[in-house]
Amino acid sequence: MCVVAADSPSSAQDPLFVVRGLTKTYGDGEAAVHALVGVDLDLFPGELVVLLGASGSGKSTLLNNLGGLDTPTSGKLNYRGWSLDEADQEGLTRYRRDVVGFVFQFYNLIPSLTARENVALITEVAADPMSPDDALALVGLTDRRNHFPAQLSGGEQQRVAIARAIAKRPEVLLCDEPTGALDIHTGITVLDAVQRINRELGTLTVIITHNAAIAAMSDRVLTLSDGRLVGQKKNPQRLAVQELQW
Repeated sequence: MCVVAADSPSSAQDPLFVVRGLTKTYGDGEAAVHALVGVDLDLFPGELVVLLGASGSGKSTLLNNLGGLDTPTSGKLNYRGWSLDEADQEGLTRYRRDVVGFVFQFYNLIPSLTARENVALITEVAADPMSPDDALALVGLTDRRNHFPAQLSGGEQQRVAIARAIAKRPEVLLCDEPTGALDIHTGITVLDAVQRINRELGTLTVIITHNAAIAAMSDRVLTLSDGRLVGQKKNPQRLAVQELQW
């Protein structure tokens, strides 16, 4: 069993997440798939963490549990002392709305809305949002705010998705393969936006990827294999995205 808390870069702070013995199993009997197997993990305010692992290692399942999109089969999953593993659907909905921003590989923008209008969908329901214009400025898209998704490149669409995710000022930003559908140059632009948001807003940011080159931009690198947390590395310093060796 791998307990990650011991070498955290933020050990003087209380963790946002305390995860102990987390399991997630899909199906029953011989057909059961053990997506997570006894994961122990602490995540701290303001850090940028990269989760590495091959396809099927459990990265997305762990992210979905942290984000309240899925619930564990057993174990403890606490956010600021709140037991998410015991929360009902109403509580999880409130948690997703108020605490977590999500960025996925595919942008999920509404084609009939401009970039600004796509971001405004979140700001209209958030408790203490920034303006859509401010969110788009953070990802470098002020001059593209009135364009529709079809008028934007893939990297620009992903940056709109990031602006939408952070416009509600989430304490946690979860990114599932955010550069998976992008070329290297565009991926660097997107990761630069994520790194800037982590730095300027102090948002705990977790990026899952199979691309080990991304790891150097993080405070910590956590490696999953077969549903288990099998290793961690603390980077002595974070590299700027432009310094990554792809």
